[in-house]
Amino acid sequence: MKLNYWKLAVTALLAWYFISYAVGDPMHTLANWNLFDYADLIFHEAGHIAFMAMGDFMRVLGGSLFQIFIPLLFLGYFLFFRREVFSSAVVLYWLGENLISISTYMGDAVTQQLPLLGGESVIHDWTYLLTAIGQLRNAESLSHTVYILGFTTIIAATIFCILGSIERRKRNVIIDI
Repeated sequence: MKLNYWKLAVTALLAWYFISYAVGDPMHTLANWNLFDYADLIFHEAGHIAFMAMGDFMRVLGGSLFQIFIPLLFLGYFLFFRREVFSSAVVLYWLGENLISISTYMGDAVTQQLPLLGGESVIHDWTYLLTAIGQLRNAESLSHTVYILGFTTIIAATIFCILGSIERRKRNVIIDI
């Protein structure tokens, strides 16, 4: 067993970047886009289109669902098909970042201060969704719960990246179970 110092260096950079994102001012963070926001926006908007045939509620929810689904898809690929702990842990950072981004969007449901794609004429996804289910008054607590989930995911990604940095010697076996 030995450590891969390159992977540890990448882990340190990713941990610093994503933890800084998580503890930063969410309104400032979303107003000043980061590297992942562009990909997230594409998947968010694609989610609206993918769920369009399922009615207004699911079409609106589809944006945030796709922001979670796409990283989960990549996570499953690297974890179950490639069996790469480190690669799947890197994708886990992306999932955590998306959860924090969604939590910020949820938390903005009442005040609607975030700039939206399309300007003032478009609806705020989470204002619509939480109003439709009678939970707009709970936007802040729901947002906080999703934030905690996102932050915990980022911490888990760091732990799994460290574990993925440990290289184990492969044994010569005929059948690998």
